[in-house]
Order: sequence, then structure tokens, then C-alpha cells
Amino acid sequence: MKRNLIFSGLIALIVSLSAMGIITHFRPEKKTITIEHVNTIPSQKAVFTVDDNGKAIPLDFNETASSVLDGVVHIKSTTLHHNTVPSSDFQSIPDPFRDFFGDQFKKEFFFPNGGKSKSHSSPARVGSGSGVIISKDGYIVTNNHVIDRADDIDITLHDNRTYKAIVVGADPSTDIALLKIKESNLPTVPLTNSDHVKIGQWVMAVGNPMGLNSTVTAGIISAKGRNINILKDKYAVENFIQTDAAINPGNSGGALVNLNGALIGINTAIASPTGSFAGYGFAVPSNIVQKVVEDLMEFGVVQRGALGIMIKTVNSTLAREKNINISKGIYIDSILQKSAAQNAGLKVGDIITKVDELSVNTSSELQAAIAQHRPGEKVDIYINRSGKEQMIPVTLYHREGNTEELSKESGKALKILGARIENTTPDQLADLDIESGVIVQKIFPGKIRKQTQMRDNFIITHIDNKKIENMNDLLEHLEDKEGGIMLEGVYTDIPGKYYYALGL
Repeated sequence: MKRNLIFSGLIALIVSLSAMGIITHFRPEKKTITIEHVNTIPSQKAVFTVDDNGKAIPLDFNETASSVLDGVVHIKSTTLHHNTVPSSDFQSIPDPFRDFFGDQFKKEFFFPNGGKSKSHSSPARVGSGSGVIISKDGYIVTNNHVIDRADDIDITLHDNRTYKAIVVGADPSTDIALLKIKESNLPTVPLTNSDHVKIGQWVMAVGNPMGLNSTVTAGIISAKGRNINILKDKYAVENFIQTDAAINPGNSGGALVNLNGALIGINTAIASPTGSFAGYGFAVPSNIVQKVVEDLMEFGVVQRGALGIMIKTVNSTLAREKNINISKGIYIDSILQKSAAQNAGLKVGDIITKVDELSVNTSSELQAAIAQHRPGEKVDIYINRSGKEQMIPVTLYHREGNTEELSKESGKALKILGARIENTTPDQLADLDIESGVIVQKIFPGKIRKQTQMRDNFIITHIDNKKIENMNDLLEHLEDKEGGIMLEGVYTDIPGKYYYALGL
């Protein structure tokens, strides 16, 4: 019995010692942790992208941001709300002019409703957006909707200098506007060929979203040639670059640039159920921007060629319906009489595949390709007709069916009065039963807006009782004119005559 107890104790001792040895053997050794401070950006050594020449370059947004920020500005546009029905209100005439009119004239034209006012004012609306400096002497590109109807435009540079801006011109068809401030030696953002942009390419958006000045976001090109039906203009050209770089309210008019800091688009819109960033933003391609800017600077209005056709994008449904054996291109559904397309020999059923050397697969791509040309310019249209490829040269017409460029006189009138003014058409004169006149198509910040309650689509028939036949008459009367003038005319959609006095 005693021997058994001693034996059991020995066994227990051996097991315990063995267990302790095993635990000691497998116990991990104590490790020393070293904390290192990295003085360089890892991405410069680890992440690369490819430039236009196929060369691998470090993916570094810092240098690009530094080069672009100074060329992007903040825009504050102030609109004074005049909830106005156009009237010949005598009180709207500046004091120096009132003594020029007799009592009967005042009674007949300025108090047709017993002197009751037809207008009232409400608090001003202040909008915020962005812009891109494109020339050292102060030209700035932005969206038309940023400054549309604005009575006052303030520009703040990245270094906090502020300026008042004038509107050189605007193009609702592409939602692009051109502003000018009085300054020199400004930093600029260079434009590049947006046709060379590739899906998946890194880009940066620079602007002033939600009151946060000089904000930079990064992403890639998600798609090209997007038409999202956001522009309400009758002749809208939508061929947006789509990006997932964050764009929010206030980014409108800002820059979308590649990693070289070159402008590939003007940020314009977002696709969102909430009104804020939800993954996709859209920018007007720089090639369209450049064409619009060049025209606004030279003519004050955009010179845009047109084919004169109704089109559809080819898809499987259309291919089955029309019994065609091609899956890409633009189907010509109808052709306007006396149009550029009809004159060149294009036919209904032709499928357009290229414009010059640029392939076009959607209606928006075709519209954008044509929109980059002026009336009178020639383009090579490549088509598929009954299964055969051919090229047809086309001389583009203006929307009105000719090759004449819009007049530079319109640009001069814009600078003097703050409005885009054109000659009236014979149809307009016949519809309104008037002999002559010029039409105020669009009013911008300037003398007309500040001093009168005039609306768009006002036809000026007389100035200071002198009959106005055309734009030449208008400019001849305004040139070297001092003091004040009286504009007489009619609206295209409101009955009666209206009078507006201006101090030049």
C-alpha cells in the first residue's frame, strides 16, 4: 500500500515536470516591436499610372492640384427678383428722362391702367459656383446656369482677390458662359483635346462645392458621350464626360483635369436622387468649350453648323425594325428640305459612322462632332448605305438654312446694352404685323437689366422715334450716343407696345 502511494507520487511528479517542459518549449519568445517613421509618400513608390505616351508615371495628385488650384475661381451671382409683367410704367424711367415726354404721351403710354403698378420686388437670390481662368487677361469659363439672369457677378480668386465680372456671352445649348474681369498676368488652366480622353483614366475635379472653397476630388472617367437630358434649350448639345470624382452643388463651372493639369471638361451636373453627390458627375468636354469660347470672343454669339437631319442611335431594336445589318452608328430618320444634308446627297436610311476621322456611335456624339464646326465649313460624313461604306462631303448650314455666319454686330450690341440681339426673320415680322425691328434674344447683366424691366424676346422697332430696320441701324444709332435713349417695341408673346428708357 505504501509502495503504491510512493509510485503514484513519482508518476504525478514526472507528468507535472514533463508538462512544464512542454509549455516552456512552446512558449513564444518575447518580440521587440520597432516603430518606423516614413518620410516619403508610399504611393509614389508603389502606385503608378500610364501617361499618353504609355510611360509609367507615379500616381501623385499633389503636383496636379497645386498647378490647377490658382486657375479655378469662386463665382457669386446675385439676382434681384423682379416678379414682373412687362409694363410701360412711367416710374421705371430714370428722372432725367421724364421731362422729355408730354402729358398726353405719359397718359397714353405710361398709365394705361390708371397708374397701377404691375410689379413688385422680393429679396435677392445669391448663387454660388465655380469658374476656370483660361487666359491671363481675365477671361473665365463657367456654366450658363451659374450666371443666368444674374444682376451682379463677383469673382474671388484662390488668393482671395475679388473682382466684378461682365458677361462676354453665353450659350444655353451647351450651358457654357464666358466672363471677363479686369486684370492681367493671371494663372490659367490650359485646355487639352477631350477626344483623347479614355474611360478609366484618372481625373481630378476642382471647384467650390457647398461653400467649401478650393476643393479637390479625384476619380476616373466612367463613361463618355452621355446624354442625360438636363439642358432645356431647343438646340441642346449634350455629350458629357461622366466621372466618379465627387461633384456637388457649387462645383458647377469648375475644372475637370487630367494628371497633367490640363482641362478636359467643365463640371456641369450630377446624377443624384438627393441633389448631392451619389457617384456620378458630368462635364462638358473641353473641345466643345473651346469652340463656344472662340465664337463668343470673336462674335459675341456661337456659330454652330447643322446638318438638318432627324436621327436615331442604332440598337438591336432599330436594326430589326429597319432590317439593317449594322449594330453601331446613327440612323437618318428624316431630312429637312433645303438643308445641308439634302444638298450634299445624304438619304433617309443612311447610317452615319464617322465625322471626319472621329467615330460616332450615338446621337449625342454626332451632335457634338457637328457642333464643333461653323456654318460654311466642310466635314466628311462616312455612311453605310445598303451595306456599302462611302464618304460624302457636306458643307454645313446655319439653323436658318444658309452658310452665313452670325454677325459680329450682335456681339457689339451685347457689350453696349448687355443683351444678345439679332435681326428679325420675315416670319416673325409677319406674325406680329410689324414692318421691321431687331429681337432681344437674351438679356445679360448690363444696362438693360439694371435700368429696365425688359424681358427676353422683346423686338425693338424704334429708338428715339427712329425706325430700326436691322442691326446696322441699331448700332449706328447707339454709336457715339450720349445721354439717354427711348426703346419702343413689342413682345413676341404679349400684346401691346412697350417703352423702355436707358441712360448710356
